[in-house]
Amino acid sequence: MKIDPAAAAFRAARSTAPHAVVIGSGFGGLAAAIRLGARGYRVTVLEKLSGPGGRAGVFRQDGFTFDAGPTIVTAPYVFEELWSLCGRRMADDVDLRPLDPFYTVRFNDGKLFRVNGDPEYMRAEIAGLSPGDVAGYEKFLKESEDIFKIGFVKLADTPFNHLTDMLKVLPAMARLGAWRSVWRHVSQYVKEPKLRVGLSFHPLFIGGNPLHVTCIYSLIAYLEREWGVHFAMGGTHSLVRGLVGLIEGQGNRIRYDAEVAEITVGNGRATGVRLADGEPVAADVVVSNADPAYTYGTLMGKAPRHRWTDAKLRRARYSMSLFVWHFGTKGTYPDVGHHTILMGPRYEGLLKDIFGRQVLAEDFSVYLYRPTATDPSMAPEGCDSFYVLSPVPHLGGGQDWAVEAEPYRRKIARRLEDTVLPGLSERVVTSRLVTPLDFRDRLLSVNGSAFGFEPLFVQSAWFRPHNRSEEVDRLYLVGAGTHPGAGLPGVLSSANILDKVVPDVSALA
Repeated sequence: MKIDPAAAAFRAARSTAPHAVVIGSGFGGLAAAIRLGARGYRVTVLEKLSGPGGRAGVFRQDGFTFDAGPTIVTAPYVFEELWSLCGRRMADDVDLRPLDPFYTVRFNDGKLFRVNGDPEYMRAEIAGLSPGDVAGYEKFLKESEDIFKIGFVKLADTPFNHLTDMLKVLPAMARLGAWRSVWRHVSQYVKEPKLRVGLSFHPLFIGGNPLHVTCIYSLIAYLEREWGVHFAMGGTHSLVRGLVGLIEGQGNRIRYDAEVAEITVGNGRATGVRLADGEPVAADVVVSNADPAYTYGTLMGKAPRHRWTDAKLRRARYSMSLFVWHFGTKGTYPDVGHHTILMGPRYEGLLKDIFGRQVLAEDFSVYLYRPTATDPSMAPEGCDSFYVLSPVPHLGGGQDWAVEAEPYRRKIARRLEDTVLPGLSERVVTSRLVTPLDFRDRLLSVNGSAFGFEPLFVQSAWFRPHNRSEEVDRLYLVGAGTHPGAGLPGVLSSANILDKVVPDVSALA
């Protein structure tokens, strides 16, 4: 057999390259692996589950395809950049389609608010609900653009390793009025209650309470306008499959059913990991895409910690959790769009129940995802694929989801049947539930939180777990629980930061 000298030389170089271990194959872990591979690291991704994606996994049931996690793709350039690092085009692997409208908000009285990126269309939508709020909406959006230029463009991929990094941005934060909540920011410019709701709910997509999170997260409203909302044909998991292909194309690997039990530490630095079956895996650098509270509280539980102590992790505020019902129907609902937010009768009171009182309220607001509106291949012919998501308290609320899950599902099903999915109870042909217990037990998220630490001002930027660990050398964190936060643009930006904090391979060779 003829040996390719170039291929042999490549394999030899890879075998001696510094080794990076990435814990978890969520979007943050996959992006981290690609960036480290592009810099010459030999990379091994260790995934607890039997397939890639973490929260962005997929499952197939009775001929239906269900995305298990994120469904709203914004800022597609953060993905395209990863393909470019590998000398490829994302369009060759993933068919990304822009959506119009981005989503429809349905208020409890049946009125609709549709959102897209066309300024004239949006003025008309605002005027349809409250003509007197058009000028205020324009001011809000302009201020959201200013926040976006600072909070996302300049800071999303900036590491906050030192307190001085935070002090440098405080004047800009003050000018933007960062002490205001998103709710207060919207209410400053818009008076109609429905519009206040429709323009302020976005922090829920990243685990935040609109009544409390800093108005820096108002940038989401402009981020949607800037880059639109997209759908990856085949479901969000097609992006996961594409990223896995990039990693394998770099000559690196992902090991499934490989749960990490411990990050090993020696002489003040991470030296690798130990798997649940006892296997040691040595590494020159370790990147954790696990929940930071789990990383520090469990994976590093035996190592001395100075900042992220057990006491601090107990005191931290965690995001809400999610109740998700995946279901498929015989027959289709052509009048239901790709993304629909169905608002309940309460807004402020419900948020206080979820985040403050941590009680499971009788009423709810839900997000309904119908990917078959864009891609019929995600269900058998003549059927629809759905999931409906309801924000709920994390496990600190004390709910017994083994008991609560089915009654709660039935309540949501009745609401859907009474509003946008008539006849639903007779048409469901497949069903699966996800509760806060799944976030705790399957995804190893502390308190069953869906997004890690709640994105309060005092748990953001420098106050959030750093991308370069404060506890030990050569340990790095990516994903929703670290800086800059949750949401696909934030998670992928956390991996981008690694280029600025992980040493070059030449420094470790």
